[in-house]
Amino acid sequence: MELKDLFLTPIFLIIIYAIAYGLRSKFTNKQTRKYFIPALTLKIIGALSLGLIYQFYYGGGDTFNYYNSSKIVTQAFYDNPSIGIKILLSNGEYDPETIQYTSKIYWYQSPTEFIIIKIGALFGIIGLNTYSVIAIFFATSSFAGIWALYTTFLKIYPALYKQLAIPCFFLPSVFFWGSGFMKDSVTIGALGLLFYGFYMSFIEKKKLFSSITLTILATYLLLSVKVYILLSFLPPALFWIFLENNNRIKNKLIRTIAKPVFIVFGLLVAYIGATTLTAGDERYDIEKIGERTKINSEYLSEYVSSGSAYNIGTFDGSIGSMITVAPQAIIVALYRPFLWEVRNPIMLLSALEASMFIFLTLRIIFRTGFWKTVQLISSKPILTFCIIFSLVFAFGVGTNSGNFGTLVRYKIPLMPFYLAALYMMQAHLKRPRKLRRLAVTA
Repeated sequence: MELKDLFLTPIFLIIIYAIAYGLRSKFTNKQTRKYFIPALTLKIIGALSLGLIYQFYYGGGDTFNYYNSSKIVTQAFYDNPSIGIKILLSNGEYDPETIQYTSKIYWYQSPTEFIIIKIGALFGIIGLNTYSVIAIFFATSSFAGIWALYTTFLKIYPALYKQLAIPCFFLPSVFFWGSGFMKDSVTIGALGLLFYGFYMSFIEKKKLFSSITLTILATYLLLSVKVYILLSFLPPALFWIFLENNNRIKNKLIRTIAKPVFIVFGLLVAYIGATTLTAGDERYDIEKIGERTKINSEYLSEYVSSGSAYNIGTFDGSIGSMITVAPQAIIVALYRPFLWEVRNPIMLLSALEASMFIFLTLRIIFRTGFWKTVQLISSKPILTFCIIFSLVFAFGVGTNSGNFGTLVRYKIPLMPFYLAALYMMQAHLKRPRKLRRLAVTA
């Protein structure tokens, strides 16, 4: 960060808060109004804190690599707007007109990184190439997606506006890692928009133009940045849609017959979608995913000097061997690091969050029994979606990470969904009649 950050950041903060206060009444009600500005503030604090920690604790890192590259694109735009636009529209190809700029961009031919650089450059054009201002724009954009996630949950459980604010806004790992000038803020914001878009388009079937537009935008961002999030989301989301629509069939016989058809069709569509999206991609092709997972896990485990590596067992890259380590992978993603595994302050935050997950999960199971808990999850489509998505995603990041340092960032997309599901189940056990009444009147 530079001296200009100190002068420009307050100005842009005033502008952003003025806009936020102006829009608050449009996107809130009397229950959610009090969370709008504090949630935005936490995102901004997370974005600025991430930059400070990377600068003064780590001495650099990805966020500044993105920034230094985005400055080149922004400068190209300042020098010659047509060349700047050409770089923003490029896809890593060689061009004599832009080579003097693109040759300096380390990730120019790495699509998943280059799109973050492009977004940073767009924000940089507005924010005068200032790191903290760009980070604030990332935080604000991510907040829009998280707010969409929160309001979607409340469409289903309006009585839980207090409880559901916690997983959406107040988990430290989520607002820290998911707010700054990084991939994670883009992807978690896009995931929130995708969740909202799916619900409005295929379940409520309202505001179709805007919701489908948001769905397409979110899908594009996830496909461009971290396609594995989209792959984890797609099957349980389609399953959720089919379950919701199946439950609306009034005739019990037809509903019973239709349910397995919906399930099979949903799984088929999800598989076709996953294989189509990843075909030919060296990193995510379904045919090669086991091998890549093994390589990633070994690489990330070896390059750890902080003592934060974990071991989920031996697997050779085959799908069968990955299934054998699935329970350990899911446990490590959801419930670890344990408190006694903490090696640094960031790990401590993650361990406290994991401890909360353990406590709430065990309390629900001990109070109702394992099978009754499973029955509750299977009886509510939104719970089915949240749990399946969380388990699928936990399996993926648990087998790929190899150490807690990367895991704490990789797993943030599942955290709001898993904790939200726990609060929903807890509410069903405490006051099911009130929840049903509010759901009908909402």
